This record gives sequence, structure tokens and C-alpha cells, in this order.
Amino acid sequence: METLKMMPARVRIASILKKAIYAGEYRSGEELSLTGIAEQLGISRTPVREAFQTLEAEGLITLRMNKGAIVNPIDRKFVRDRFEMRILLESEAAGRAAERGMETGNLLERLARMQADGMETVDVAEYMELNQDIHMSLWQAAANEKLEQYLLELWNGPSTGHSRPEQLDHYRKSTREHIVILEAVRDGNIRAAREAMAGHIRRSMDNILRYYPEEQEG
Repeated sequence: METLKMMPARVRIASILKKAIYAGEYRSGEELSLTGIAEQLGISRTPVREAFQTLEAEGLITLRMNKGAIVNPIDRKFVRDRFEMRILLESEAAGRAAERGMETGNLLERLARMQADGMETVDVAEYMELNQDIHMSLWQAAANEKLEQYLLELWNGPSTGHSRPEQLDHYRKSTREHIVILEAVRDGNIRAAREAMAGHIRRSMDNILRYYPEEQEG
């Protein structure tokens, strides 16, 4: 039986920072302090430094020698380009998982329990852990290390709004979408798995694009 690999700390931290940048919590030109973020997250500077390197490679920030980093200008095209790559790659991963007969029982049971417990009181940490487990399980089931590596670098976590009602709305919709994806994978329906994943990532992209005026897209 395959075991689920843990998402590296640098990827988890990069996803937190990436989501904050996409949502405008960190704005263009704002300085990010390596030490400050490490203290805020309660971790050492090393994984934060590694996360900064990941974000710089993706074009989100510019590193400054011994001075943290500066947030780069982000527009609608930048967001679309990244999410369209996720749609292409993660849809393919879902299709391959369906083709290879990935085991989905445990993940579907966890999703059903979360729904039964009531999404109004869902624990954020619990949701994020399950969300990561679902996506990583699909990537690993695709059995392509390079594909998995690319998806790790593009990972940005749940694309929720700022308010608790917006978060809960995303959690409810995302949970239903995850169930549809995993049921398609369970049934070996390659096309349905790909289409369900594409719709799931596209909705996340649309959530982020709400923060960017239409005229910014060129």
C-alpha cells in the first residue's frame, strides 16, 4: 500500500504567502521580512527562506540581500497564466489517477464526515490538511515525478475570500467538487475526472481574479 508523502514545509509556507499576495494582503512594492514571517508563523527562518526562493522563481517577489523581499506587481494575466497551468497539469493528474485505479475510499469517507459534522463549524486546519491530502494523492497516483514537482511549485492552497462567510462558502463548494472528482477517479472515468478537476481549479482562479480590476488584464 502506498503511503502519502507530506507536503514540504517550504511548499506550505509558499502557498500561504502566495495566497496572501494573490488576494492583495501583500501589495506590490511591499517588503516581506524573512524574520517577521518566520516569527508570525512560529517556525525557523530556513523554510521561509526556501519559500521566498520558490516565490522569486515564480515571479511573485524579488529577493533583497539580507533585507527580505519585495512583492512584485501582479495582474490578471499573471494569475490566469499560473492557474491555467494548474488546470492543464492537475486535470491530467486526475485523469491518470482514474486510469490507474487510485484508491479513494479513505478520502471520500473523510469528506463525508466533514459534511456530516456541518460545514458551518469546519476547522480551518482540518480542511487544509484534507485538501492537501486529496490533491497530493492525485498527483502521486499519476505516477510522474516531474508532474508532481511542477504541481508542488504551483500549489497555492484554498483560494478563499477574506471573511469567514466567504471561507465557508468556498469550503462547501470545494468539498462537493472534491467528492465529484474522487468519485470519477474511483469509477475509472478519466474524462469526468479531468473535467471535474478543471472546473474545480477554474473556480479557484475566479475567486482570486475578483481582486483584480478587468482593465488590468492585457
